[in-house]
Amino acid sequence: MRPYSTEAIILRRTNYSEADRVISFLTPERGKVSAIAKGVRKPKSKLAGGLELFAVCDITLMQGRGDLALVTSARMRQFYAAILKDYDRMQLAYECIKQINRATETVSEPEFYILLQHTLAWLDDLALDWRLVELCFRLKLQILLGHGLNLATDRDGAKLQADKTYQYDFTDNAFYTQGDRGTFTSDHIKLLRLASVKDPIVLRHVAGIEVAIDDCLWLARTAES
Repeated sequence: MRPYSTEAIILRRTNYSEADRVISFLTPERGKVSAIAKGVRKPKSKLAGGLELFAVCDITLMQGRGDLALVTSARMRQFYAAILKDYDRMQLAYECIKQINRATETVSEPEFYILLQHTLAWLDDLALDWRLVELCFRLKLQILLGHGLNLATDRDGAKLQADKTYQYDFTDNAFYTQGDRGTFTSDHIKLLRLASVKDPIVLRHVAGIEVAIDDCLWLARTAES
């Protein structure tokens, strides 16, 4: 088959043989692609500099008869180096890649690639609170997977009210009232709604999010488990 070129983000790298590496890429057009990079672990490999984690790479692949393609060239387009300067950001980046890798086992929509690329770019901005990045990523991923949080109505189907407080029922995927002892206020619901459709660059300018972000992040994390 003829070679083809694409941009890609590395999801996983596995050492193979003495100097090779099997790499799982996420691409915008072809979804997840597995390929072997021959000799990439050699000190003078021409491929090594173009195949880094936390980067957008331009790669050329030759698809053979088997499941693995062959990486014939690689060039780094964008390296999000600032992620490596902060432990929390680095761990979150690994977690986001892991989540996308799992999500794309059976689905290959371009939106997964776009979400991961945007998330790495957000994490690369040290001025952005990484918690906002995580919140946006988790909520958007849940929507892509078809089980986003219900932020419109409560468990009884009534519209959520600004003057009420709520708890969240994960079985019914809906908020519900529990007298005046609810954890989630209108500020929480506002932040959740914005994080589902906007990016952290917009959210950081929204007043009052600091008091709601940790509760919202807990909700987004728990909804995935």
